[in-house]
Amino acid sequence: MNSFQKTVDLLHRSMSATTVRRSVIANNLSNANVPNFKRSNVNFESELKRALDTEKQRPALELNLTDPRHIPNFRERDYRDVQIRRVLDYTSTYNNNGNNVDPEQEIALLTQNQMSYMLLAQSIDFQFNQVNQVLRN
Repeated sequence: MNSFQKTVDLLHRSMSATTVRRSVIANNLSNANVPNFKRSNVNFESELKRALDTEKQRPALELNLTDPRHIPNFRERDYRDVQIRRVLDYTSTYNNNGNNVDPEQEIALLTQNQMSYMLLAQSIDFQFNQVNQVLRN
């Protein structure tokens, strides 16, 4: 896979994560007054970073595997295997009714998420504009 394809694929996957995050935040906000409701988060970017970091991190001494049953000391993780995960936050409490949704925090997260989506869309636009510039010249 070339650099352009990988960049566009990463941007597309990140945009998908922001779309899922928007619906999770909306669900959290709509249940802000429901007793014992526990908010959810979206876990994607940190897992994607770990997968991308494995492409650069090779051990100083990589073991030679002579049998398929041997356990390798290093396994590169393909970033395309990283899934967008919804994670339930059941460890905290915000209200006395057992609910852990802070509406102000959710609105701030929603704003941050929207800004991230717009930045990702502009980045994809920039990538394709670069290709158009090359093709025109």
